[in-house]
Amino acid sequence: MTLGNFTPRETVGELDRYIIGQHKAKRAVAIALRNRWRRQHVTSDLRDEIAPRNIIMIGPTGVGKTEIARRLAKLACAPFVKVEASKFTEVGYVGRDVESMIRDLVENAIQICEKEALEGVQTRAQDAAEERLAKMVLATQRPPAQPEQAEPSPQTHQFGPLSFQITPQQAQQPQPFYSDSEINDIRQQLRSGDLDDAEVELDVTDTNNPFMTIFGAQGTEEVNLQDMMSQMPGFKGKTKRRRLRVPDALEVLKQQEAKKLIDHDKVQRDAVQRTDQAGVVFLDESDKVSSDRRVG
Repeated sequence: MTLGNFTPRETVGELDRYIIGQHKAKRAVAIALRNRWRRQHVTSDLRDEIAPRNIIMIGPTGVGKTEIARRLAKLACAPFVKVEASKFTEVGYVGRDVESMIRDLVENAIQICEKEALEGVQTRAQDAAEERLAKMVLATQRPPAQPEQAEPSPQTHQFGPLSFQITPQQAQQPQPFYSDSEINDIRQQLRSGDLDDAEVELDVTDTNNPFMTIFGAQGTEEVNLQDMMSQMPGFKGKTKRRRLRVPDALEVLKQQEAKKLIDHDKVQRDAVQRTDQAGVVFLDESDKVSSDRRVG
Protein backbone atom coordinates (compact mmCIF):
# COMPACT_ATOMS: atom_id res chain seq x y z
CA MET A 1 0.00 0.00 0.00
CA THR A 2 1.38 3.42 -0.97
CA LEU A 3 0.58 7.04 -0.28
CA GLY A 4 -1.41 7.33 -3.50
CA ASN A 5 -3.88 4.53 -2.76
CA PHE A 6 -6.36 6.79 -0.97
CA THR A 7 -8.04 10.05 -1.86
CA PRO A 8 -8.78 12.42 1.06
CA ARG A 9 -12.41 11.26 1.08
CA GLU A 10 -11.36 7.60 1.22
CA THR A 11 -8.81 8.34 3.95
CA VAL A 12 -11.49 10.00 6.09
CA GLY A 13 -13.73 6.99 5.49
CA GLU A 14 -11.02 4.61 6.72
CA LEU A 15 -10.42 6.73 9.84
CA ASP A 16 -14.18 6.78 10.54
CA ARG A 17 -14.03 3.00 10.98
CA TYR A 18 -11.86 3.35 14.08
CA ILE A 19 -12.36 6.88 15.46
CA ILE A 20 -15.63 8.56 16.41
CA GLY A 21 -16.10 12.19 15.41
CA GLN A 22 -13.14 14.57 14.95
CA HIS A 23 -14.11 15.24 11.32
CA LYS A 24 -12.01 18.41 11.02
CA ALA A 25 -8.89 16.66 12.27
CA LYS A 26 -9.46 13.69 9.96
CA ARG A 27 -9.97 16.00 6.99
CA ALA A 28 -6.80 17.96 7.77
CA VAL A 29 -4.56 14.88 8.01
CA ALA A 30 -6.17 13.32 4.92
CA ILE A 31 -5.36 16.40 2.85
CA ALA A 32 -1.83 16.48 4.28
CA LEU A 33 -1.35 12.83 3.30
CA ARG A 34 -2.53 13.52 -0.25
CA ASN A 35 -0.20 16.52 -0.50
CA ARG A 36 2.70 14.24 0.40
CA TRP A 37 1.75 12.02 -2.52
CA ARG A 38 1.43 15.02 -4.86
CA ARG A 39 4.84 16.29 -3.78
CA GLN A 40 6.46 12.99 -4.78
CA HIS A 41 4.93 13.06 -8.28
CA VAL A 42 5.51 16.65 -9.42
CA THR A 43 8.62 18.08 -11.06
CA SER A 44 11.45 19.36 -8.90
CA ASP A 45 10.69 23.03 -9.64
CA LEU A 46 7.15 22.63 -8.25
CA ARG A 47 8.10 20.46 -5.30
CA ASP A 48 8.91 23.41 -3.05
CA GLU A 49 5.41 24.77 -3.63
CA ILE A 50 3.94 21.74 -1.82
CA ALA A 51 6.02 21.85 1.34
CA PRO A 52 4.92 19.54 4.19
CA ARG A 53 3.40 21.33 7.16
CA ASN A 54 3.02 20.47 10.81
CA ILE A 55 -0.46 19.94 12.22
CA ILE A 56 -1.42 20.90 15.78
CA MET A 57 -4.29 18.91 17.27
CA ILE A 58 -5.71 20.35 20.49
CA GLY A 59 -8.05 18.43 22.73
CA PRO A 60 -8.40 16.59 26.05
CA THR A 61 -7.00 13.14 26.68
CA GLY A 62 -8.87 10.34 24.97
CA VAL A 63 -10.49 12.17 22.04
CA GLY A 64 -8.34 10.35 19.46
CA LYS A 65 -5.39 12.59 18.63
CA THR A 66 -2.78 9.83 18.86
CA GLU A 67 -5.05 7.27 17.22
CA ILE A 68 -5.64 9.51 14.20
CA ALA A 69 -1.91 9.90 13.63
CA ARG A 70 -1.21 6.20 14.23
CA ARG A 71 -3.97 5.01 11.89
CA LEU A 72 -2.91 7.49 9.21
CA ALA A 73 0.67 6.22 9.31
CA LYS A 74 -0.57 2.63 9.07
CA LEU A 75 -2.71 3.46 6.02
CA ALA A 76 0.27 5.06 4.29
CA CYS A 77 2.72 2.31 5.38
CA ALA A 78 4.78 5.15 6.84
CA PRO A 79 7.08 5.01 9.88
CA PHE A 80 5.52 6.42 13.04
CA VAL A 81 6.97 7.41 16.38
CA LYS A 82 5.33 9.03 19.39
CA VAL A 83 7.47 11.13 21.71
CA GLU A 84 6.72 13.21 24.78
CA ALA A 85 7.90 16.80 24.60
CA SER A 86 8.63 16.87 28.33
CA LYS A 87 11.33 14.19 27.89
CA PHE A 88 13.44 16.64 25.89
CA THR A 89 13.35 19.39 28.51
CA GLU A 90 14.53 17.34 31.48
CA VAL A 91 17.97 18.23 32.79
CA GLY A 92 20.72 15.67 33.37
CA TYR A 93 21.15 12.08 32.27
CA VAL A 94 17.38 11.45 32.21
CA GLY A 95 16.79 13.88 29.33
CA ARG A 96 16.80 12.79 25.68
CA ASP A 97 18.44 14.18 22.58
CA VAL A 98 16.01 15.52 19.97
CA GLU A 99 17.86 13.51 17.31
CA SER A 100 16.78 10.30 19.02
CA MET A 101 13.23 10.68 17.67
CA ILE A 102 14.56 10.58 14.09
CA ARG A 103 16.73 7.56 14.90
CA ASP A 104 13.65 5.79 16.28
CA LEU A 105 11.74 6.79 13.14
CA VAL A 106 14.42 5.33 10.86
CA GLU A 107 14.46 2.08 12.87
CA ASN A 108 10.69 1.86 12.47
CA ALA A 109 11.05 2.45 8.72
CA ILE A 110 13.68 -0.30 8.45
CA GLN A 111 11.29 -2.76 10.10
CA ILE A 112 8.51 -1.81 7.67
CA CYS A 113 10.72 -2.03 4.56
CA GLU A 114 12.29 -5.30 5.72
CA LYS A 115 8.85 -6.81 6.32
CA GLU A 116 7.75 -5.80 2.81
CA ALA A 117 10.95 -7.22 1.30
CA LEU A 118 10.52 -10.50 3.18
CA GLU A 119 6.95 -10.85 1.93
CA GLY A 120 8.23 -10.64 -1.63
CA VAL A 121 10.57 -13.64 -1.30
CA GLN A 122 8.35 -16.03 0.65
CA THR A 123 7.89 -18.48 -2.23
CA ARG A 124 11.61 -18.84 -2.92
CA ALA A 125 12.37 -18.98 0.80
CA GLN A 126 9.82 -21.78 1.24
CA ASP A 127 11.44 -23.86 -1.51
CA ALA A 128 14.95 -23.32 -0.14
CA ALA A 129 13.84 -24.12 3.42
CA GLU A 130 12.15 -27.35 2.30
CA GLU A 131 15.30 -28.44 0.50
CA ARG A 132 17.50 -27.76 3.54
CA LEU A 133 15.09 -29.54 5.86
CA ALA A 134 14.82 -32.50 3.47
CA LYS A 135 18.59 -32.94 3.60
CA MET A 136 18.48 -32.81 7.40
CA VAL A 137 15.82 -35.50 7.50
CA LEU A 138 17.76 -37.65 5.04
CA ALA A 139 20.90 -37.25 7.16
CA THR A 140 19.09 -38.80 10.12
CA GLN A 141 18.06 -41.78 7.98
CA ARG A 142 21.40 -42.57 6.35
CA PRO A 143 24.82 -40.97 5.79
CA PRO A 144 25.11 -38.89 2.63
CA ALA A 145 26.61 -40.48 -0.47
CA GLN A 146 30.11 -39.20 -1.13
CA PRO A 147 31.35 -38.69 -4.71
CA GLU A 148 33.92 -41.16 -5.91
CA GLN A 149 37.49 -40.05 -5.34
CA ALA A 150 39.76 -39.91 -8.40
CA GLU A 151 42.99 -41.79 -8.69
CA PRO A 152 46.22 -39.89 -8.01
CA SER A 153 47.51 -38.10 -11.09
CA PRO A 154 51.20 -38.10 -12.03
CA GLN A 155 50.93 -34.40 -12.85
CA THR A 156 50.07 -33.59 -9.24
CA HIS A 157 52.56 -35.93 -7.59
CA GLN A 158 54.93 -33.03 -6.88
CA PHE A 159 52.46 -31.64 -4.32
CA GLY A 160 52.55 -34.76 -2.19
CA PRO A 161 50.81 -38.11 -1.91
CA LEU A 162 47.43 -36.52 -1.01
CA SER A 163 47.05 -34.62 -4.29
CA PHE A 164 44.33 -35.80 -6.67
CA GLN A 165 43.13 -34.77 -10.09
CA ILE A 166 39.49 -33.62 -9.71
CA THR A 167 37.34 -33.52 -12.83
CA PRO A 168 35.01 -30.52 -13.46
CA GLN A 169 31.99 -32.79 -12.96
CA GLN A 170 33.24 -33.80 -9.52
CA ALA A 171 34.03 -30.22 -8.57
CA GLN A 172 30.45 -29.18 -9.31
CA GLN A 173 28.93 -32.06 -7.36
CA PRO A 174 27.44 -30.90 -4.00
CA GLN A 175 28.94 -32.13 -0.75
CA PRO A 176 27.21 -33.97 0.85
CA PHE A 177 25.16 -35.37 -2.01
CA TYR A 178 21.53 -36.46 -2.08
CA SER A 179 19.69 -37.17 -5.30
CA ASP A 180 16.87 -34.94 -6.49
CA SER A 181 14.41 -37.81 -6.24
CA GLU A 182 15.27 -38.35 -2.57
CA ILE A 183 14.85 -34.65 -1.81
CA ASN A 184 11.55 -34.49 -3.70
CA ASP A 185 10.22 -37.51 -1.81
CA ILE A 186 10.96 -35.86 1.54
CA ARG A 187 9.54 -32.58 0.24
CA GLN A 188 6.23 -34.30 -0.51
CA GLN A 189 6.18 -35.83 2.97
CA LEU A 190 6.79 -32.39 4.48
CA ARG A 191 3.89 -30.88 2.59
CA SER A 192 1.53 -33.76 3.38
CA GLY A 193 2.32 -33.61 7.11
CA ASP A 194 3.73 -37.12 7.36
CA LEU A 195 6.84 -35.81 9.15
CA ASP A 196 5.13 -33.44 11.60
CA ASP A 197 6.02 -35.65 14.58
CA ALA A 198 9.69 -36.02 13.59
CA GLU A 199 12.44 -33.90 15.14
CA VAL A 200 15.69 -32.43 13.81
CA GLU A 201 18.57 -30.53 15.37
CA LEU A 202 19.01 -26.97 14.16
CA ASP A 203 21.19 -23.95 14.95
CA VAL A 204 18.91 -21.02 15.82
CA THR A 205 19.76 -17.43 16.68
CA ASP A 206 19.75 -16.61 20.37
CA THR A 207 16.79 -14.28 21.01
CA ASN A 208 18.14 -13.12 24.36
CA ASN A 209 19.29 -9.73 23.04
CA PRO A 210 21.22 -7.67 25.61
CA PHE A 211 20.65 -3.93 25.89
CA MET A 212 23.35 -1.39 26.59
CA THR A 213 22.77 2.10 27.96
CA ILE A 214 24.77 4.83 26.24
CA PHE A 215 25.34 8.09 28.09
CA GLY A 216 25.44 11.08 25.77
CA ALA A 217 25.67 14.83 26.14
CA GLN A 218 21.89 15.20 26.03
CA GLY A 219 20.80 12.08 27.88
CA THR A 220 20.74 8.31 27.78
CA GLU A 221 19.84 5.87 25.04
CA GLU A 222 19.19 2.13 25.21
CA VAL A 223 20.81 0.27 22.33
CA ASN A 224 20.01 -3.31 21.34
CA LEU A 225 23.44 -4.86 20.82
CA GLN A 226 22.06 -7.69 18.66
CA ASP A 227 20.37 -5.24 16.28
CA MET A 228 23.43 -3.02 16.16
CA MET A 229 25.86 -5.86 15.44
CA SER A 230 23.54 -7.42 12.85
CA GLN A 231 24.10 -4.40 10.62
CA MET A 232 27.79 -5.27 10.30
CA PRO A 233 28.81 -7.30 7.24
CA GLY A 234 29.45 -10.97 7.97
CA PHE A 235 27.93 -10.88 11.45
CA LYS A 236 25.76 -13.96 12.06
CA GLY A 237 24.96 -13.48 15.72
CA LYS A 238 25.07 -15.93 18.60
CA THR A 239 23.45 -19.28 17.87
CA LYS A 240 22.53 -22.30 19.92
CA ARG A 241 21.73 -25.89 19.03
CA ARG A 242 18.08 -26.83 19.53
CA ARG A 243 15.97 -29.86 18.79
CA LEU A 244 12.76 -28.83 17.01
CA ARG A 245 9.77 -30.54 15.51
CA VAL A 246 9.78 -30.52 11.72
CA PRO A 247 7.04 -27.84 11.29
CA ASP A 248 8.84 -25.51 13.72
CA ALA A 249 12.20 -26.17 12.07
CA LEU A 250 10.70 -25.43 8.65
CA GLU A 251 9.48 -22.04 9.86
CA VAL A 252 12.90 -21.18 11.30
CA LEU A 253 14.65 -22.21 8.09
CA LYS A 254 12.15 -20.23 6.04
CA GLN A 255 12.98 -17.08 8.00
CA GLN A 256 16.70 -17.70 7.61
CA GLU A 257 16.43 -18.24 3.86
CA ALA A 258 14.20 -15.19 3.40
CA LYS A 259 16.78 -12.95 5.09
CA LYS A 260 19.44 -14.31 2.75
CA LEU A 261 17.36 -13.45 -0.32
CA ILE A 262 16.59 -9.80 0.42
CA ASP A 263 18.93 -6.92 -0.38
CA HIS A 264 19.66 -5.38 3.02
CA ASP A 265 21.40 -2.35 1.52
CA LYS A 266 18.31 -1.56 -0.56
CA VAL A 267 16.12 -2.00 2.51
CA GLN A 268 18.15 0.61 4.38
CA ARG A 269 18.09 3.02 1.43
CA ASP A 270 14.34 2.66 1.06
CA ALA A 271 13.87 3.12 4.81
CA VAL A 272 15.81 6.38 4.85
CA GLN A 273 13.87 7.67 1.84
CA ARG A 274 10.53 6.67 3.39
CA THR A 275 11.48 8.39 6.63
CA ASP A 276 12.34 11.55 4.72
CA GLN A 277 9.21 11.57 2.56
CA ALA A 278 6.51 10.00 4.72
CA GLY A 279 7.72 9.79 8.33
CA VAL A 280 5.25 10.80 11.06
CA VAL A 281 6.50 12.21 14.37
CA PHE A 282 3.73 12.66 16.95
CA LEU A 283 4.91 15.16 19.57
CA ASP A 284 2.75 14.71 22.65
CA GLU A 285 2.44 16.87 25.80
CA SER A 286 3.67 20.00 24.03
CA ASP A 287 1.31 22.03 26.24
CA LYS A 288 3.37 21.04 29.30
CA VAL A 289 6.50 22.78 27.99
CA SER A 290 4.75 25.93 26.74
CA SER A 291 3.76 28.95 28.77
CA ASP A 292 1.15 31.68 28.47
CA ARG A 293 2.84 35.08 28.26
CA ARG A 294 -0.27 36.74 29.61
CA VAL A 295 0.25 35.06 32.97
CA GLY A 296 2.49 36.94 35.38
